Amino acid sequence: MPEEPVTYRQAGVDIDAAHTALLRMKELIRATQTPEVLANLGAFGGMFQLDLSRYRQPVLVSSIDGVGTKLKVAFMMGRHDTVGHDLVNHCVNDILVQGARPLFFLDYFATGKLQPEVLVEVVKGLSEACQETGCALLGGETAEMPGMYAEGEYDLAGTIVGVVERDAIIDGSRVEPGDAVVGLASSGLHTNGYSLARYVLFELAGMRVDSYVPELGTSLGEELLRPHRCYLHPLTAAMQQFDIHAIAHITGGGFYDNIPRVLPSDCRVIIDRRSWEVPPIFRLIQEKGNVPDPEMFRTFNMGIGMVVIVPREQSLALVEFLQMQGEGATLIGEVQRGGHDVQIM
Repeated sequence: MPEEPVTYRQAGVDIDAAHTALLRMKELIRATQTPEVLANLGAFGGMFQLDLSRYRQPVLVSSIDGVGTKLKVAFMMGRHDTVGHDLVNHCVNDILVQGARPLFFLDYFATGKLQPEVLVEVVKGLSEACQETGCALLGGETAEMPGMYAEGEYDLAGTIVGVVERDAIIDGSRVEPGDAVVGLASSGLHTNGYSLARYVLFELAGMRVDSYVPELGTSLGEELLRPHRCYLHPLTAAMQQFDIHAIAHITGGGFYDNIPRVLPSDCRVIIDRRSWEVPPIFRLIQEKGNVPDPEMFRTFNMGIGMVVIVPREQSLALVEFLQMQGEGATLIGEVQRGGHDVQIM
């Protein structure tokens, strides 16, 4: 037995560091609170009173996700203020495809040795993204687990809860042959495909995060850390004016796995790859890694972050409307009768 008393700090967990970080984060969290938030900061559970007078038949929609190995780029850059935006925006987009608006968000941050300044930067990004989307940062968990993570690294995940009127749910059931497919431009890789991107660019090509890439107009690290684009405001506005049959968030699985999730069993989508210009970062990855086209379109968004399916007669008006909202929108394909798949021509 040890002669001196053993403390939690000696075992690698610094409760005081977590408390210091919480004090610094209080204002960031409070800035996201909406009138529906009831619990005080630091309570065991976050409380949210849904105003039922605003809804006829409210349906709650939830999703959970992480940032994936994009975090590795943040570690390499020593920059932690963007991954919070990635996490919130990804989750908001995931429930938006069903017509839901976000209500509240909860985060999970886990690390081997807590660095308060890093945690505060991460939460700063979460707070900013929540404020931009009208979503309350209702609570979270900070876990310090010595031996579980490499030095200087952490994991980040989040859960979102939103609401939609039952008769306004967008579920793809009304998609039919002849519908048009509109694509909304992404801001880069978003939060998917980073394991392949890092392998190709850093291991095979020998590039570094501070490598300036002329065709990108910035350093490789800055390009890879571009925050995941959020489509909440333009698409919420579009839902009020257009008969949207389906929306697909182009995340892990790319075009081939995500678009069929919103298609009836007897429909397929034909994508015209010539209808938009693939951003340079994707061309760089494909060139440096000799990555086949099907692998690119299954792994990455290829410059299209969201796909919207509408009746053909509304498609051009929707494209114009989204462009007026500041989105890079274009007609990229059509729905045909077929075997519940995606074909890229």
